[in-house]
Amino acid sequence: MTREQATEDATRATAIEVKPVAGHIGAEITGVDLAGGPDDGQVAAIRAAMLRWKVVFFRDQRLDHAAHVALARRFGEPVVLRRRGSASPEGHPEIETTADRLELGCRFGMEHDEWLRRRRHHLLRGWHCDHGARVDPPAATILRAEAVPPYGGDTTWANLAAAYAGLSEPVRRFVDGLRAEHRLGVGYQPRPGDDAYVRHLLDHQVASLHPLVRVHPETGERVLYVNGYYVEQIDGLSRAESGAVLTMLLEQAVRPEYTVRFRWEPGSVAFWDNRATIHLAPGDTAHLDAPRVMHRVMLAGDVPVGVDGTPSRPLTGTAPGRW
Repeated sequence: MTREQATEDATRATAIEVKPVAGHIGAEITGVDLAGGPDDGQVAAIRAAMLRWKVVFFRDQRLDHAAHVALARRFGEPVVLRRRGSASPEGHPEIETTADRLELGCRFGMEHDEWLRRRRHHLLRGWHCDHGARVDPPAATILRAEAVPPYGGDTTWANLAAAYAGLSEPVRRFVDGLRAEHRLGVGYQPRPGDDAYVRHLLDHQVASLHPLVRVHPETGERVLYVNGYYVEQIDGLSRAESGAVLTMLLEQAVRPEYTVRFRWEPGSVAFWDNRATIHLAPGDTAHLDAPRVMHRVMLAGDVPVGVDGTPSRPLTGTAPGRW
């Protein structure tokens, strides 16, 4: 039985409807109340759809913080971050409110516009998987919208398995054996002169050596394991060679046909496979006088393994299971 047949069988058995929204990635799921606690059959159908479509979307859900965490536990072990900002809710250490990311720049003397610009000084830099510099990045993320602007604020995801499959066969053979250094902060463009955030990055550095092509632990697919924010250097290549290859691979990964863009509404939920996707958070809301309040729970992941069976290797500031 193929993965597609298994997904369809699980869906029919639970009355859940899975409606694909783009050719290679993304599906909207209806017929389930996430706050009410999906039953085992529904959990299986949602997981199968997520593995097939890489990101699945739900509308009009009534999750509060406790229900959000309870939902996440049906699919894995939630990550508990050691450091969060003031926006994240007390009493729910598994939940991070995304406004905390914006606070970070303010702590180092930058307004939101500058903070965003320095993290996205190149068109590809904003694309990332969550915590990609760790040796064991999260397996998945469940993000819910509490408040969103009346327009703008969309998130876009790219399917890295489809991107790999779309490479020519000679290029696939070439990248199968490569490894790349993923390092916290390499996507940030420093301020001229002294930059307090750069000093912070150096004091809290996290880096790992990951395979450039990862074998997905559940589907067996080969995944083009690149992103714009963390990947610094392909091991064994010169800086010039590495830069050219990484640009080519990133452009391949985010080709429009491999992406899906989601329009958020209050009560919307997105559940994505962090092992097989990268995503781009919105950059078009800073000038809008409207709140965008999003809450996420990440599920603990495993150490990536390459085509040759070799796992990722920690370089600094990271160890499996230690957050």
